[in-house]
Amino acid sequence: MEIHPLESPPPRPGPLGGAGIVVTRPVRQAAGLVRRLAALGAAPIVWPAIVILPPADAAALAHVQRDLATYDIAVFVSANAVEFGVGDPARWPPALATFAPGPGTAEALAAVGVADVRVPVDSYDSEGLLALPALGDVAGRRVIVFRGDGGRELLGDTLRARGAHVDYVACYRRAAPASGAEGLLAALREGRVDAITLTSSEGLDNLLAALGADARARIADVPVFVPHARIAAHAQARGLRTVIHTPGSDAGLIAGLLEWFAGHTNTRRS
Repeated sequence: MEIHPLESPPPRPGPLGGAGIVVTRPVRQAAGLVRRLAALGAAPIVWPAIVILPPADAAALAHVQRDLATYDIAVFVSANAVEFGVGDPARWPPALATFAPGPGTAEALAAVGVADVRVPVDSYDSEGLLALPALGDVAGRRVIVFRGDGGRELLGDTLRARGAHVDYVACYRRAAPASGAEGLLAALREGRVDAITLTSSEGLDNLLAALGADARARIADVPVFVPHARIAAHAQARGLRTVIHTPGSDAGLIAGLLEWFAGHTNTRRS
């Protein structure tokens, strides 16, 4: 699987002062974060740690898209689920209550014309969704969860325990990049990596697998910014020593980076 990294815009003067920040989001979701980092003066290094592909068999997804009106609630687990799962937005039933685990997924839904998306308040994950009052009383209601190939079962299991009828549909699949790490390895060797952003534990595992032992040793002390406690715990378990848990979403990652580099100016490239 070949990687085709985004072309990073040139950094401008700004509070991130030329810091080399690795962006590991899948390529379609990386663009917005890359632009915002460059506007703040960073030098983004784009290495998508997960390749997003259509499902191997799209028949189940096509069936769900045909029968959307039979559901009461739809949940999209990610922006990737939106991209591959919505189908024709013009056919989206206006009465179908739609939920997203965070603002990024909600923005992706709004961009394709699915409005009035409900998002958690306290935590951008399944736990946050399950805390919403609208998902508390779901007895007898039909729920469709758009996701990748596999994932946590907490959402479906809990909604079923609350009396809902829950279906999952895989609308995309994830793959590890098979090549394309040469530029990232060069940046590490040349000391151009000042921070890494990670948005999934799987992406971290793929990143470490793509690096040799020397490069893995180099990133052990590079500050890593993650938007969820589960990813932070996984990064620490994999031997990364400086893990910063930020608020959720790209805005949270950026806030964490700004705070870190404001207090660690000596770690920033000049």
